[in-house]
Amino acid sequence: MQDFRFHNTTDIRFGTDVIDAGLHDAVTQFGNNVLLVYGGQSIKKSGLYDRVKALLHDLNITELSGVEPNPKIDSVREGQRLAKENNVDVILAVGGGSVIDASKVIASAYYYDGDPWDLVVKANGADRMKLNQLPVVDILTLAATGTEMNFGSVISNPATHQKLGTQGPNSPAVSFLDPTLTYTVSAWQTAAGSIDIFSHLTEQYFDAQPANDASKGMIEGLMRAVIKWAPIALEHPDSYDARANLMWSATMALNGIVQLGGQDGWTVHPLEHELSAYYDITHGVGLGILTPRWMKFILSDDTEALFARFGRNVWHIDNGSDREIAELAIKKTYEWLNLMQIPMTLPGVDINDDQYFDAMAQSAVKVGHLDTAPYVNLSVEDVKKIYQDSMTPEEF
Repeated sequence: MQDFRFHNTTDIRFGTDVIDAGLHDAVTQFGNNVLLVYGGQSIKKSGLYDRVKALLHDLNITELSGVEPNPKIDSVREGQRLAKENNVDVILAVGGGSVIDASKVIASAYYYDGDPWDLVVKANGADRMKLNQLPVVDILTLAATGTEMNFGSVISNPATHQKLGTQGPNSPAVSFLDPTLTYTVSAWQTAAGSIDIFSHLTEQYFDAQPANDASKGMIEGLMRAVIKWAPIALEHPDSYDARANLMWSATMALNGIVQLGGQDGWTVHPLEHELSAYYDITHGVGLGILTPRWMKFILSDDTEALFARFGRNVWHIDNGSDREIAELAIKKTYEWLNLMQIPMTLPGVDINDDQYFDAMAQSAVKVGHLDTAPYVNLSVEDVKKIYQDSMTPEEF
């Protein structure tokens, strides 16, 4: 088990109607000038927008709307301008991971006089880490990314075909997690969010530290929760238990706790970020397509023991050799992903040729350091093979 240090100061408020009693004080502890950041019309259709505005009726609110999935740097640039012009004290992000990711970078860009893209692209956020950061309060409306309790953001730049992760100095100050606010999330986004949670867990589970049973055990429990509750949420969108388990699993999957003591390097996310950068597809769906292909590609004599553990402890497969259990675990993962009612090939998300695969593979290896990954190294040709395998239905 590797040495580690852990620090996270996010104040989590979890439960039904938690914003009614706590939002006003959570925001005003930082000041009265608020930048309200949100996406499209969903929070207006659900009534959440009016509810938030009523709770904060006595504050000075500037709005930034239209933050898109795979949040674009132009939204961050506009947020930087609005925050500076209105002397903002605090950012209130109402939405899913894209809205909160953009808000966290805006919070850093407030203290930066240059282009916010610098804070993303330069050494993956090293410049951003040196800055102060406005406090961010968020109201989460989608269980997926875990951004409500971590330091990271992922921002896209369509002009350069880049989608990059960046780290800031602080996680959100206060995060309101009300599972009932996710009742109206579409089946597509529920599935994509659930797959994103599962992928965050697999990225941290398959690592080079064999003796880290404490963290691996926590990951296995969270995996089982997502596997159990995601189909229920799809079938019964207003199931509080399903939505609550998914929401808390998302937060726990990426708040830093389950990675402690490990020795990993993420692989599928860098591969998917290239798909999103070039084709702007739904992140979780891309992960669902790529994950079983990656698993099948890296299964070997060296990796079969961990895949067998995954099969026994997550999928409850008891009979067979390590290799047989490992292969069946990958098959069951594919079958569960297929149960999420998403496309399971790249043509299913309108990627019908391989014209960008060379550029995507080169970028994924470079940005993700995949050729020196601590678990399984991937070359440019390996990544291209995984993309190509994802063009056709999988066979097990």
